[in-house]
Amino acid sequence: MMKYCGLFLICMFALSANAQTTYPAATIPKDLLPYASAVVRNMEVVTEVKDLSNTINHVKEVVTVLNKNGDSNADIVVWYNKSNRIKYIKGVVYDEFGKPVGKFFERNFSDYSAASDASLFEDSRVRHYKPSVVNYPYTVEYEYEVLSKQSLNFADWSPNESTGTAVEHSSYQFICKPDFNIRYKEMNYTGKVNSTPVTGLKSYLWEANHIKALRSEPYSPDPEQYQTVVKVAPEKFSYEGYTGSFTNWNELGKWVYDKLLTGRTALQPQTTAYMHSLTDTIADPKMKAKAIYEYMQRKSRYISVQIGIGGYQPFMASEVDRVSYGDCKGLVNYTQALLKAVNIPSYYCVVQAGNLKKSLLPDFASMAQGNHIILCLPFKSDTTWLECTSKDIPFGFLGDFTDDRRVLACTADGGKLLHTPKYTTALSKQIRKANVTLKEDGQLDGSMTTTFEGWQYENRPNIPGDNTDEIKNAKKRYAINNLEIETLELKPVKTINPVNNEQMKFGARDYASLSDGRYFFMANLANRYTSVPREVRNRTTNVYINRGYTDVDEVVYLVPVGYKIENIPLRVHIDKPFGRYTASVSMNDKNQIIYKRKLEVIDGTYPADSYAELVNFYQQVADADDYKIALVKAN
Repeated sequence: MMKYCGLFLICMFALSANAQTTYPAATIPKDLLPYASAVVRNMEVVTEVKDLSNTINHVKEVVTVLNKNGDSNADIVVWYNKSNRIKYIKGVVYDEFGKPVGKFFERNFSDYSAASDASLFEDSRVRHYKPSVVNYPYTVEYEYEVLSKQSLNFADWSPNESTGTAVEHSSYQFICKPDFNIRYKEMNYTGKVNSTPVTGLKSYLWEANHIKALRSEPYSPDPEQYQTVVKVAPEKFSYEGYTGSFTNWNELGKWVYDKLLTGRTALQPQTTAYMHSLTDTIADPKMKAKAIYEYMQRKSRYISVQIGIGGYQPFMASEVDRVSYGDCKGLVNYTQALLKAVNIPSYYCVVQAGNLKKSLLPDFASMAQGNHIILCLPFKSDTTWLECTSKDIPFGFLGDFTDDRRVLACTADGGKLLHTPKYTTALSKQIRKANVTLKEDGQLDGSMTTTFEGWQYENRPNIPGDNTDEIKNAKKRYAINNLEIETLELKPVKTINPVNNEQMKFGARDYASLSDGRYFFMANLANRYTSVPREVRNRTTNVYINRGYTDVDEVVYLVPVGYKIENIPLRVHIDKPFGRYTASVSMNDKNQIIYKRKLEVIDGTYPADSYAELVNFYQQVADADDYKIALVKAN
């Protein structure tokens, strides 16, 4: 018996060795190599829903890494928790010629907690493996299977999701019983789904072949705007013992409200009584809400909780009130409960948070699209939005984490798609005024006041008073040689449209250089543009400016008596669809040089062929910001 087993293993190794010759790097089609650091030779993703509480996810991939920039494509990361169990992982590493140089199994993977630093409870973990390969190109073939006790969330299929990666072949197959219905959303998919049944089961198959690598292009839009993506969502589902069904946002919002939120806003009588004592003397409902919100900020702190249904369901409001902490769900539900105690209605809202504005798809409802919760207060006169995870953010201000995007409000009447406020170019201002004295030895002394509004409010921390750490940061932030800060004060004004004020007294030795009786110094004291985007020929993606803003600077220099500007005074005016810029330098009869600058950047999507004009715009801005004043003794 042992003899036959040995012979069987030898035969299997021989077959494996023959199969391995199919992956030499030289067989990659030549037209897939431009811009590619890695090539996916083959990727097969199969999701099979056995029943509502039993889903099998199988992934098999072969990827060839061409250079060190493609190493991340060979990193294998498999996420798991108590409800998502890894059945197996295995793989082989090949050299340039398709010869095996090593095998790996689950025992070779590192195991890490996926909990964030701010997490108190989180059972998510990851298995991670990175091949120890130094010679390029090399190929990694691996496969794994994860068993999931849910049918609510399915991973998107995105065959070309990263720049610098080409694809020979990729497929995604979804298999389920005939009575399990799904909806799917195809984005930038030029093929046609194959829905041929498989042995009495329903099957959906998407395939993509011969996808050329995309370059990383500055100012690109959300990759889902131009890369192939297929999203799948169930009609009926089970998640952590909770069942439900939905086909649109209204039904999904209704399920969240009925199953995850109802009955979780109850408070202890003494807490309700305190909310009344806090607000009964306030007539304006919005001011009542402000008092309650600021109470919540003082009392509680943010800590993530991601265990089981806790990933979707908030802690009871009474429990958050008792322990004084919670995650975004818990703190929103708690704030909602405090407001409800004084008859102020609010909506629990699901949002895709992040600096990149990303809206929920209006025509495709799925639980996987949101990653954060915020609160909406639908007052009669206006709508107010609250971010409940920050102890410092002003009442009614969202900032650039959740601004200007479509969100889902979960109400008793069902889900409603709403839009969060936009901080426009005109509203998002940074206004700086400085009065400084240039001494005869080149020393600069003076004061500077800067205000930050709109989304730029968060350009400075919301900490009033002197701040030692912020002084250190300011020395790095301002490109002023030999900067010494005497005092620095931050004074946030936390209104609905908040303003952050920075006041600084400073000095800088040798700010002006002296040569042949002349002074030379930068006109733009503290706000020079230096991040000119690189040139890209034959750009393929549209130009996307995520967020607009307005910067206004005015610096008044008192210079030594008897000097005048020797070089041609600065006069620049640029007007483009995506921005405007003006800058000027003038001198009056009071020995004062006045520098003025205004930069407006207008957010939006612009044609790909306008990118060269954008680069030219920013280059002109950088050149003008680099203008140096030359002072010479007047005759």
